[in-house]
Amino acid sequence: MVEQVVRPVVEAILAEAPRGWTDAVMYARAGRGGTSVTGGYSPRSGPWGPSVPNPYQELMALAETLRKDRGWEPVSLEIRCEPSGAYRLTAFRDAVARVSGGMSGWEAVLDSDYRLPQPGLRQEAGTAPPAGDPELAVSRFHTYVSRRAALLGRRLELPPPATAAELDEAERRLGRSLPADLRALYLIADGDGIGYDHHYLFNNCAWLSLKSLVAEHTEWQAGERPWYGWDLEWEAVVFDTTPAETVRRCGGHPGWLRFATSEDGNYLAVDTAPARLGHPGQIIRTGRDYDDGPAYIADSVTSLLGHQLDLMERGAYEIHGDHLSVHPGDSDPGTRQIIGAVPDEVPPTLQALHINDAPAPVDLAPLAAAPHLRRLHLNRSTTTDLTPVRDLPVESLRVTLAHGDLTALADHPHLAALDLTTGAPADLRPLRTVPHLRGLDVSEADVLDPTVVADLPELRYLALTGRQWTAVLDQGKAPVTLAAAHLTDTEATFDDALAWAARLGMDTEDALRVTGTVEGVGG
Repeated sequence: MVEQVVRPVVEAILAEAPRGWTDAVMYARAGRGGTSVTGGYSPRSGPWGPSVPNPYQELMALAETLRKDRGWEPVSLEIRCEPSGAYRLTAFRDAVARVSGGMSGWEAVLDSDYRLPQPGLRQEAGTAPPAGDPELAVSRFHTYVSRRAALLGRRLELPPPATAAELDEAERRLGRSLPADLRALYLIADGDGIGYDHHYLFNNCAWLSLKSLVAEHTEWQAGERPWYGWDLEWEAVVFDTTPAETVRRCGGHPGWLRFATSEDGNYLAVDTAPARLGHPGQIIRTGRDYDDGPAYIADSVTSLLGHQLDLMERGAYEIHGDHLSVHPGDSDPGTRQIIGAVPDEVPPTLQALHINDAPAPVDLAPLAAAPHLRRLHLNRSTTTDLTPVRDLPVESLRVTLAHGDLTALADHPHLAALDLTTGAPADLRPLRTVPHLRGLDVSEADVLDPTVVADLPELRYLALTGRQWTAVLDQGKAPVTLAAAHLTDTEATFDDALAWAARLGMDTEDALRVTGTVEGVGG
């Protein structure tokens, strides 16, 4: 049966083949409603092409067959074929391999349940009282709704209020109490929408009904921070987009209750678990555009309503048909990220610096002026001295080091991810004392002894070349803590990757291999 459904995929590869090709490889992932394809033909006419096609229907049929036969959902596969029509299919459940462009090698997922620790979970909790005032919030809400109605020339229809019993049940399901001022507003109206028609009352966001708030929180927490598909962009570096120590440095937190949506993947949330200088019930923005950390909006729903009333008084609004939008103003706390070079004057608010294609060794000493720097990436750029990094809270470091001396990183209290390229043999032993190092890529480094990686107590992700992996595995030195691993050899086949994953302890015995020949197609 598999032979029958793989033939149309091979035929599609052959049909699109360019003149003079000698072999082709397709890497694909199929299932769960979609496919992704990379790969190409040899010899290549350029660095990016020609690429193999994505025969969607044929791949989905192949994936469905493997789901029924093997229970694999989704499936990863590799198809290699030649102008003669001879092909070889290698397929496996999608737990071993993740391929990006056929250029980045193979990834093995060893612990799919692992989640990265969020730096904000270690922050000191806030002790300040709530800033919201239920009575003032109710008064401001009525005034706000009345002024909007006057400007629009019509009465605002709002849903009936939630009951106290419904609020109690919602809080039970949330596992947290709503801020008193927001709870008071739900006793006026259960959100701002009737059917699909919303008034977008809070910062131009639709106020969710109580039922939708609970459902959104449950769904968000169930899917929070999936890490599958690691590389060294996985690191849990979350920027402070807020006043210092106000909101936890997390991509998400169970104490953030989303109560309004801009309907584009972003939300307003009440923060019931603030950081040291925050207030319970403060308002933050989270969602699609805030993976690096939430944006602070106001210290409470009460203050947010006051701010919106003030903006309306100053004429900072626009009317579009039946809707009124209030200009929220600028809440940018300052420069967080610079891409390019070390600036002449380093802003003290800088948290991320990406240095690209620097023409000479980069002097990192000026970065002492950035006491909040979390991410430092030297892309195709070299430095000779890592000493300035010692006193900075850098959590993600990508660097090309002219020498191999990592002594400056010993005992670094913050470093979580290191992507290292060297111009001389590197001794990894100083990394043994880095307490939170969870991701390491030394595939571009000349490493004196790669087996040192077994001594890194918190390592969860490791990227090595095939030669480095062989040195580590032959000595039985693979870190037992790994949740994911990367074989960076771009010429490795799926069979090579499966053999490597087996040496890491994964059961790959049930991998599927099919060979055959498709005739009369291609040229």
